[in-house]
Amino acid sequence: MNDTVDKLVIFLAKRDGIDKLVKTFQYVSKLLHWRLQATHPGLASRAKLWEVGSGLSRKAFRTGRFLTGFNTLRRGPGGPTPAMQLLAVLANAGEMVYFFFDHFLWLARLGVIDPKLATRMSFVSAFGESFGYVFFVIADWIMIRKGIMEERKIVLKDSDEEEKEKSSVKKIRGDRVMRLMGVAANVADLVIAVADIEPNPFCCHAVTLGISGLVSAWAGWYRNWPS
Repeated sequence: MNDTVDKLVIFLAKRDGIDKLVKTFQYVSKLLHWRLQATHPGLASRAKLWEVGSGLSRKAFRTGRFLTGFNTLRRGPGGPTPAMQLLAVLANAGEMVYFFFDHFLWLARLGVIDPKLATRMSFVSAFGESFGYVFFVIADWIMIRKGIMEERKIVLKDSDEEEKEKSSVKKIRGDRVMRLMGVAANVADLVIAVADIEPNPFCCHAVTLGISGLVSAWAGWYRNWPS
């Protein structure tokens, strides 16, 4: 399957695929609003509506997403060592809290429940998100380091099985790229979460949020795009 349209159809059929597309809309429109608000206020207002609508749509798409983390914890996250298993538990627990309270944030912003709850739900959701992402990043860095060490052993080892070695190295490098994309996405989302937890001029600036959102979205595109 080499046709780009075929791959796009498969990508957009996934929940994560459509989320990354709408996330791109959300943060492109945020940057457009920032760029246009001084010179073209009318267009800036439209861009802001696009941003808000995209953000609310993404929350709707994520309905029930917390069950993924819950089920992982219920089944017991796997890992090569007890330390990696603990990291997986902490990461999935944080992500579960994030997606669960995101439901209430969505309802508060729609006005279905008290809109005053939005600030509190945003804080709790962002705290769970940042907590989980810290441990996802740590776990990915550990596995990247392990992969580099394994690759060095294969390269330095004298062996007659050259094709098998090339296949192993290719697999390790492919896994490394995917994990680096994961680290990039999680760090970018962590910056966005910090803006909700502890607002500051750097994290809350439209350019910082816009670039962070697009880095996260495009890393997700890469990871979820059909091979």
